[in-house]
Amino acid sequence: MQGKLLVIGFGPGSADHMTKRARQAIEESDIVIGYKTYIELVADLIGEKPIISTGMTEEVGRAQEAVKWAEKGKKVAVISSGDAGVYGMAGLVYEVLIEKGWTKESGIEVEIIPGVSAIHSCAALLGAPIMHDACTISLSDHLTPWAVIEKRIEAAAMADFVIALYNPKSGRRTRQIVEAQRILLRYRSPQTPVGLVKSAYRPRQNVVMTDLEHMLEHDIGMLTTVIIGNSSTFVHDGLMITPRGYQRKYSLDKLEQRLKPHERLRKEAEPWALDQTEETERVRKTAEEALQKVAIRQYEQARAIEEIFELAVSPGVANKAFTPQQMLLIAEMVGNRGKMMYTPDHYLKLEMLTDRPDDMVRKLKEAGLVVMPIGNVLTVKACDFCDGEKKEGIPYAEQLHEKLGGMALPKELKLGINGCGMACYGAVREDIGIVYRKGAFDLFLGGKTIGRNAYPGQLVAEGIPPEQIVPVVIQIIQEYKEHGHPNERFHKFFQRVKKAGGFVYQEPRTNQKIEVSACGE
Repeated sequence: MQGKLLVIGFGPGSADHMTKRARQAIEESDIVIGYKTYIELVADLIGEKPIISTGMTEEVGRAQEAVKWAEKGKKVAVISSGDAGVYGMAGLVYEVLIEKGWTKESGIEVEIIPGVSAIHSCAALLGAPIMHDACTISLSDHLTPWAVIEKRIEAAAMADFVIALYNPKSGRRTRQIVEAQRILLRYRSPQTPVGLVKSAYRPRQNVVMTDLEHMLEHDIGMLTTVIIGNSSTFVHDGLMITPRGYQRKYSLDKLEQRLKPHERLRKEAEPWALDQTEETERVRKTAEEALQKVAIRQYEQARAIEEIFELAVSPGVANKAFTPQQMLLIAEMVGNRGKMMYTPDHYLKLEMLTDRPDDMVRKLKEAGLVVMPIGNVLTVKACDFCDGEKKEGIPYAEQLHEKLGGMALPKELKLGINGCGMACYGAVREDIGIVYRKGAFDLFLGGKTIGRNAYPGQLVAEGIPPEQIVPVVIQIIQEYKEHGHPNERFHKFFQRVKKAGGFVYQEPRTNQKIEVSACGE
């Protein structure tokens, strides 16, 4: 049975401003997926339905989880505040589907349910600030390079758009709103009206009317939408209003208009309109050519924008020794503006500014380095097999790295490998640990790797023949990838499903209770 994806924008958060279709879609769904705060806002509509809620930066995981459940025949509601197509989940859901070869004709049915976006709900509280041309710009540079955002602010300011700034500030991102104000003041009067709306139509709603010069004196955070007026915007009796331009043709204080209805669309009534004279046409063509050249130049510049590129490198699965040439190459590539950090996994984590990440990866591999992505991926942690003296297990470690290393998973996972029964490298303490002993492998599953109440993995099998260990581990990883919840660590997954790769979970035995740290899991 084919499932369905209902990508829902439920508006600003109050029940009064949610569309009827959004309510129906949540109620008819089998499972609801969303950001934790959004789940709380519509909890009364969800009832007893299964819920998958995750935190910030887990949007991709939510989209992947939604697609997975829809493929199983479920009707899945993916919820966003505001409109799902405005900085919401709609585009990401489509991107995840497209990566899987989805088409409208043969794939899962997708319904995008529109909602009231923040620019509209906040504008309603301020008055009528977006009566003329307006745009939205997110100041979050987590996914978009700041250089691109900066150009967009400048272009919008220069073109006299009313501007709605989303994600203006957070605990870590404090400079972006300052830089935005600096750019805007180059093109706008310091007295330009600015409206600050926090948590529109929610219990902690707060509306502030200020101006461009003094806007930073007020509280601005992630829940604030900043609406900046254009050159015509004015404030009257606490309301922010942007004229549409009717005063150019109409007398707003008189019942009798100077232009009759049939005269209002004549060319002579619109001397500012396009194509009024030959001179206007000539100027227009010249301007178009100039703008086209500028656009081409900006496109070429945008393509060359440097972004932070993160990856991990090591000299090999069983090799812990970097050569001087490799270190020199890494230092040259990272440069003074990047970072390199040594990890407990014997990898170097690199942060580099580059506009050519593929070239970076190619050069590192040509130097004999193992290159790995970072994040929620599988990392193979192998000992050095006593500097190669106990080399029997090395081929299997290399096979596992080749087949599984860097695989995207619900949460980062460490696969530890020891080359002898001493297990001095600590493989038994990892999410999955294998120990080569007496010509075969012992398998440990579900180690809790962090926290004061950490514990080793459970010994689930001894003496696994070498030719079987790679398929056994691959099967376990595939089950975790398919059935693990977003952000769910492997030990929690093993505890929840009770069986992985045919191996049964057993409750860990401990005689000591340890208080969990406040910042623990």
